[in-house]
Amino acid sequence: MKSPQSEVKTSGPSVGETAPHSPEDAKDPHAEAKKQRVVTPEYLFLEAPRTREFITGSEAAKEAVRRSNVDFSVAYPISPQSETMQLVGVLYGEGYVKEYYRGEEEYGVMSAIAGASRAGVRCFTATAGPGTLRSIEAIASWPGHRLPAVILFTCRVVNAPLAIQPDNIEISYLLNCGMILFHAENQQDMFDFLMKSFIISEMNDVTLPVGVACDGFFVTHARGNVAMPDRSLKLPPRDAWGGAVPVLDAENPPARLSRDAPVQKSNFMAYNIHAVWQQEVWAAVERSRKYIHRYLDGLCVAENTEAADVILIASGSAVAQSREAIRLCHEKGIKVGLIKIRSLRPFPINELRQLCANAKLIVIPEFNYLGWLAKEVAAAIYGHSKAKIIAGPHVYGGQSMPVELIVDEVESALTGKRSTNVPLSQIMGGDETDPAALDHFLRNI
Repeated sequence: MKSPQSEVKTSGPSVGETAPHSPEDAKDPHAEAKKQRVVTPEYLFLEAPRTREFITGSEAAKEAVRRSNVDFSVAYPISPQSETMQLVGVLYGEGYVKEYYRGEEEYGVMSAIAGASRAGVRCFTATAGPGTLRSIEAIASWPGHRLPAVILFTCRVVNAPLAIQPDNIEISYLLNCGMILFHAENQQDMFDFLMKSFIISEMNDVTLPVGVACDGFFVTHARGNVAMPDRSLKLPPRDAWGGAVPVLDAENPPARLSRDAPVQKSNFMAYNIHAVWQQEVWAAVERSRKYIHRYLDGLCVAENTEAADVILIASGSAVAQSREAIRLCHEKGIKVGLIKIRSLRPFPINELRQLCANAKLIVIPEFNYLGWLAKEVAAAIYGHSKAKIIAGPHVYGGQSMPVELIVDEVESALTGKRSTNVPLSQIMGGDETDPAALDHFLRNI
């Protein structure tokens, strides 16, 4: 007998449609939404039978929102997230999202999310590239105000000259905002990460926004198999009145902290309060680890690393490219392992130290110019691994990653051949790097 996971939907209503089951249903566009049944997060995430559908990343995000009991969503169009938020608008029309409208610009969208979250409702939005940077001041205020919300970043180029192609450089701007941040490899990750983020965000000992990043177009507009529980199930609503932060109402005015006299009249108190709150925000990020382990099965995933001298470390779409590069390496007789980073904040520091302790070579392919992931990895394992670290190869500006570039870095490093793709300044450890320069670099990144 086939398992639910093996059944691929090939007929019937598309992901954007709901077939009426009775004349009454046909008259009520919200009929299917009204029939949704609330189940526990544990059941929906870990136990409910799943059926696979072949859908785009934008459709996967839509299906995650459908099952997440979202109260409020506001959108502003920017490629490649426009299609995602258009589909969320379809959910509003079907009754799965209670309130939805189009904002006037990105800063206003993020400010509206902040107000709605303060009012105690479950919020979702999305942005991309220049939209992320335009709204980052508002986004960066969310953690300090302890606002649970979920935002999808469909990453794209932000630099001039203008382009809309995939590039995840914007993640480097998000790493130190104080939010929890995941990086999705594919459509399945998009679905799971978004749905689970709502619950992690609202845990009383967390109470922080969660960002889910993906590499735009490579994930949002491409199709993949996504195993999903039935659309008749949904998460419990947000329990705002039982939350850690008081809900905004007549008794709890907004921005009360900044209105208190000690903050206004004493520089010392203002500095102290802000410093203590920064510490608490990052402590809450750390406290989210246990929920990430519970619902996402870990901050990272290791594949065949035990006996491998060479390890590829990647996040997002670079993970898929790394898997193909590993296959080619195995055909050449080179044993290569893979570490897929799921959570960028909190970062899997202890996990990487254990997994990389015996590695001789680490290669970190990325879809950006800066190599922000390589910097994170180098800082995490400094003093815990003697591996040579290749911070690359990099592609950016919308290019895809030829897997041969990754294979070439592995072969070049193992044979002593100088890399033709990664400059010496991005090779850390080994004979190519002066130890004093390496030490200075690692201590200061």
